Amino acid sequence: MLSTKKLSVSQMNLLLNAGISVIDYNAISIEFLDFAIPEGAKNAIFTSQNSVRAMLAKNLLDKAKDSPFQSIFCVGEKTKRLLEEHNQKVSFFAQNGSELANFIVNNDKNKLFHYFCGTRRRDELPEILKNENIELFEVKSYKTELNPIKFDQLFNGILFFSPSGVESFCLHNSMGNSMAFCIGETTASEAKKHTHNIKIANAATVESVIAKAVKILKEND
Repeated sequence: MLSTKKLSVSQMNLLLNAGISVIDYNAISIEFLDFAIPEGAKNAIFTSQNSVRAMLAKNLLDKAKDSPFQSIFCVGEKTKRLLEEHNQKVSFFAQNGSELANFIVNNDKNKLFHYFCGTRRRDELPEILKNENIELFEVKSYKTELNPIKFDQLFNGILFFSPSGVESFCLHNSMGNSMAFCIGETTASEAKKHTHNIKIANAATVESVIAKAVKILKEND
């Protein structure tokens, strides 16, 4: 088994205790950029925990102060939880960018939005909003770097946690017959460019990806 993200001791043990050996590495790295909240930004969109962490690193979100935004929209339960841990009230969260964009189109299309995102952000959300003439301003808050590594062995399963992780792995490797275990639909969409042998986790967490892999690999023993 290969994990394209370094696992914690407890996460690693979920695999080892199931009799599955694993190699883990970080297929991508994140660098926070120098940015500020634009004046007049009232409605914020976050599609990644990384953009929230970038704001926290610059002290732009403060538990002791009121939120700088009137409304916050985000993708993913962990992104929502991270915002709420820092006293930020989330107006709506979705499982992926397309779902969030469609919610905005149907409920808040007269608002102006600021999208705090990475340099390699997905196209679905901004394209849907712009096609509906919804004003969207992007604020690049972090940079994703690929860390491609060539592996000389085959893996029965590969754990993927982001589209960029898939892209990084496939730069120097072929999926072959490996099962791709993906954290969500967006990551799976990238994996489908390289294989049809894909399983999607029941929830968007590292532990759920691991649980799916253990279940499927044990069934196929």
